[in-house]
Amino acid sequence: MLFAQRVFHIAGIYGLAVLLPQFFIELLPADVVRRQLGEEIVPGAVHPEHFYGFIGVAAAWQVAFLIIARDPARYRLIMLPGILEKLSFGIAGMALYAAGRLTATTAAFCVIDLIWAALFWVAFVKVRSEPSQLLD
Repeated sequence: MLFAQRVFHIAGIYGLAVLLPQFFIELLPADVVRRQLGEEIVPGAVHPEHFYGFIGVAAAWQVAFLIIARDPARYRLIMLPGILEKLSFGIAGMALYAAGRLTATTAAFCVIDLIWAALFWVAFVKVRSEPSQLLD
């Protein structure tokens, strides 16, 4: 249980730390963003509804991870869509990187999400093998 608590707690904090600053990315000068990210187009500039929608939904999932961390046995089934959340960004990002449509910097974050997906799966399996505390 401790493994799952730690994994989901760290994932939630890490995710919020990475995602929330992106809500303010358009406030930075475009040349600074391009220099930092290596992007041709400033994120959110072309389809802001997709960009900010993605950030909002992803941030909501980080809060869900913090909730799972509080009681992994109770919220075990929510781990499955959490794994899907991590896989969807990780796999899509790696496919885009392989096609030359994504920078190495962004691809690195995709790899991190794939690692989180693996850790979430291990947590899911470990919580199942532990005695349930819901009956206490």
